[in-house]
Amino acid sequence: MIKFKEKLKELRIEKKLSQTELAKELNVSQRSISSWETGFRQPDFETLELIAKFFNVSTDYLLGINDW
Repeated sequence: MIKFKEKLKELRIEKKLSQTELAKELNVSQRSISSWETGFRQPDFETLELIAKFFNVSTDYLLGINDW
């Protein structure tokens, strides 16, 4: 099962965004993006929803529950 950290990095790279650029779009720090992508931390629910909306995917997809 693909984890959130892998999905986030995959989506960011597909959009050709750096961690800094994505952080700016989500109004979070680059350190937050880095810690999410390494699995050190997880975003809160509100931020998870923001990420899903930004990438036009479901929260279930981000969490690896569904592949669509």
